[in-house]
Amino acid sequence: MTLEVLVGSQLVVGLPGTRLSAEVAEHLRAIHAGGVIAFERNFETPEQFQSLVASVHAALGRVGLVMVDHEGGRVIRFRVGLTQFPDALTVGGTHDAAWVEGQGETEAKELRALGVQVNLAPCVDVLVAGSDPIIGTRAYGSDAQRVAALGSARILGGQRQGMAMCAKHFPGLGAVPKDPHKHLPTVTLDWDAMRRVHLVPFVEAIKADVALVMSSHVCYPQLEPIPNTPATFSSRLMRGLLRDELGFQGVAVSDDLEMGALRDLCPIGEAAVRAVEAGHDLVLLCADLGAQRAAFEALCRAYQDGRLSSQELEQRVERIARLRARVGLTP
Repeated sequence: MTLEVLVGSQLVVGLPGTRLSAEVAEHLRAIHAGGVIAFERNFETPEQFQSLVASVHAALGRVGLVMVDHEGGRVIRFRVGLTQFPDALTVGGTHDAAWVEGQGETEAKELRALGVQVNLAPCVDVLVAGSDPIIGTRAYGSDAQRVAALGSARILGGQRQGMAMCAKHFPGLGAVPKDPHKHLPTVTLDWDAMRRVHLVPFVEAIKADVALVMSSHVCYPQLEPIPNTPATFSSRLMRGLLRDELGFQGVAVSDDLEMGALRDLCPIGEAAVRAVEAGHDLVLLCADLGAQRAAFEALCRAYQDGRLSSQELEQRVERIARLRARVGLTP
């Protein structure tokens, strides 16, 4: 495979609209996109969405990864023809792990029927009183052990039915003071607090063989001392903590690089390079086609000039291939 194909496999991109235009189809081919992430703007009916997915695969000349945030409650992209589950906070207060495991199984069956292979859920952040409502009802609660138990149950249920599940937002977003969609937040908790509480659900998710872990656009100055370095750009957190200490062998995926938290730190192309440099296998670019192209070009240059390691690119591509294989796709 060419460098461009290998680089493109690291990109998961958002699309405009409910039909794939010739222009967007050519764009997907030009950046050799590894997959797409779906939003409400892409969905009218199950049949329409299945047609959109087929068009994406045809444009790529292969079956790409198809992802969605299907958490429950207010974070649901598909609202027609699928079971509507309550938000995680409601579930955490009313249901047990067996019920949540069943939820994961049902979601997986329904999403796989639509052509989705990756559910970017569950949110395993441990809720802290007074934090920004961006997490709020998306969390199973404020008890780390219960969040861990329910998150792992959801992962086991979903993956039993062929869905790749994703634990987010590493290393824990439950204490975030402001919304990273708009601003770059800081969580000042130290290593002890993170290990005792916020890392607990991630440890259990890894034990449950979760397929993906998503990082957070949040600075943790007690964990990563370099100023203005969110987890997205932190090798200390993504390599040292997630890979080396916790032993995660799956796919590390960024949150949307177009979010406001990163906008003032660097251009989008540099953000993509820094995210991969920190240890991510996949990067999300959820809306802007120009940003997607800029990220692709910046990553190609970074591999060509040696800033990014070609040996590590091979390792990332291998992890992506294993992800594809576990959801029944050819490498």
